[in-house]
Amino acid sequence: MSQENRPPRRRRRRRSTGRAAGFAMLYIVCVIGVSVVLAALCWIAANDVLALNKPEHTATIVLSEDYFSIKKKPQEDGSTQTTYKAKMNKVAKLLEENRLIDSKFLFKTFCSVTDAETKLRPGAYNLNTTMDFRSLVSGMGYNSDSRVIVEVTIPEGYTLAQTFQLLENNGVAGVDDLMHYAANYNYGFSFLQDIPLGDPNRLEGFLFPDTYEFYVNHDPKYVINKLLQNFDAQYTDEMRDQVAKSKYSLRQYLTVASLIERETSGTDRGQIASVIYNRLENPNAAAGTNGYLQIDATLYYLTGKTPTEADKAIDSPYNTYKYPGLPPAPIANPGLASIKAALNPDNTGNYYYALGDNGTHKFFRDYTSMLNWMHTQNLYK
Repeated sequence: MSQENRPPRRRRRRRSTGRAAGFAMLYIVCVIGVSVVLAALCWIAANDVLALNKPEHTATIVLSEDYFSIKKKPQEDGSTQTTYKAKMNKVAKLLEENRLIDSKFLFKTFCSVTDAETKLRPGAYNLNTTMDFRSLVSGMGYNSDSRVIVEVTIPEGYTLAQTFQLLENNGVAGVDDLMHYAANYNYGFSFLQDIPLGDPNRLEGFLFPDTYEFYVNHDPKYVINKLLQNFDAQYTDEMRDQVAKSKYSLRQYLTVASLIERETSGTDRGQIASVIYNRLENPNAAAGTNGYLQIDATLYYLTGKTPTEADKAIDSPYNTYKYPGLPPAPIANPGLASIKAALNPDNTGNYYYALGDNGTHKFFRDYTSMLNWMHTQNLYK
């Protein structure tokens, strides 16, 4: 067959084949690119969730009650059951602003899966970037080791109101909440069972002065309970037996102790206690007193300022110039030394005492002796 009669040879479509190969290569590149991006995003997410490769940073996070939906349900025993549900959007925003997490979305997603909103509680917490999401959630719970602790010293002789204000000033709990629980919560201590609910001052005298450690934004119910537990620990079996055999109740002894605490110069507790009991037991022995204790500290309790002659006319059962015998309840929270003095007063025949210009008390058997001494000290006007 001649070349002229041969059929023409078909050319290969190299262009089409090359185009397909190009598309395939582009697809592979895209897949690899997307995979790399996803891997990078997953790595970034893992770093955030698992707290990997984060720069060291610590922040104090304060979750006030505004960060929670709070429901309170009264219980049959008179207590209140409180449930908290955290507002995770606000919490996540706070953590992000303090550079503890990188992604609010990831944190909220994690919290929704782990039911974290029910695990958080109001408080102040020291958190850092070494904590993964799970640790951050547990670190903002009630029993967390990350809770901020503050040390508070309650001085001897502070009133209930002064004590609660001191606790609020130190960020432990608010005065209003403390007053509410003091008045209405039935604390399970035997020494409180005969004192009716309704008045926060029912706990006056029982809030033992000492140095305590509290959480910032602590539950007020447990703050008060801690003070009462300390009193219960200091109130020994020997003291309980002595009170049980006495004609005075524990609250009356604490009332005497509170008067001592507010009057003492520091070294004369037993002598002041002796004067108080001498007047209580022998109301006609002290000339002109007729059973009145006439203790200025009770007037200060009523007015909060240095007593004046006019204050002696205030019509209140706490006014020991107007009403004979003990006030109806303690006027402060006494320390252990004053409680012991109330239980074991000095044995004296004194019915009077006066404060000298050296800051110490002078004690007397009769009014005339005291008056003469005050004249010599230029104290009588």
